[in-house]
Amino acid sequence: MRNAAIALALTASLGAAPAFASNCLQVAWPEPSAPRVIPTSLGPEQVSIEFLGHAAFRIETPAGATAVTDFAGYWGGGDVPEIVTMNHAHSSHWTPSPDPRIANVLRGWNPEGGEAMHYLELDDLLVRNVPTDIRRWDGGVEPFGNSIFIFEAHGLCIGHLGHLHHKPTDLHYGMIGRLDVVMAPVDGGYTMNIPAMIDVLKRLRARVVIPMHWFGPSNLDRFLAGMADDFEVREAGGRSLTLSRETLPATPTVMVLR
Repeated sequence: MRNAAIALALTASLGAAPAFASNCLQVAWPEPSAPRVIPTSLGPEQVSIEFLGHAAFRIETPAGATAVTDFAGYWGGGDVPEIVTMNHAHSSHWTPSPDPRIANVLRGWNPEGGEAMHYLELDDLLVRNVPTDIRRWDGGVEPFGNSIFIFEAHGLCIGHLGHLHHKPTDLHYGMIGRLDVVMAPVDGGYTMNIPAMIDVLKRLRARVVIPMHWFGPSNLDRFLAGMADDFEVREAGGRSLTLSRETLPATPTVMVLR
């Protein structure tokens, strides 16, 4: 019954079943389409994730589709990304004047009010979002001011929690679906307190957790200590990872990118 409710909610949000259904939503979406076969350039089924700092990551797929998360003007060098996502909580997570060469600017909030809903297919990359509320500076709530963005490529489900301020509801979890990789803010105050964030990550149970938005080593160390009972903790040895479904760690793992 819960899956049916989630499917109805997604249909209402998207207007109709998407052209090809999300791999990561197959538990909730009634009729996922067959996976597509796409030529590779990174390597078989591999996706690159590079940490640019704060909450920004550059994601690149085998077909060359590129996306930058929580974009505030910096894309890390190289070619202009084809997609950027932004969130509204702070100016370090968005820019009012993105480079006009960026073809797809996905705001995680709707400047005109209401939910922002995205479902964008580009080459071998699908980008969609799950809107959540955020706190205002005056202590009130800005409805739908943040989005959890999900990036899907070659069977990998990659989630970026954005500036998440509260635990997701059951409906949120259903709309997120399966996550293999999740980027999580671990500052402990500007977003969520660390025990609450750890609870969220234990429920998501992604095979790879990448901490972000930690501001300093003490926040990161507290987060890693809290995760150590249930997750392996590893230093990635750099600022980037190359992953595929086949190379995901066997047990849930925190991968620290520097």
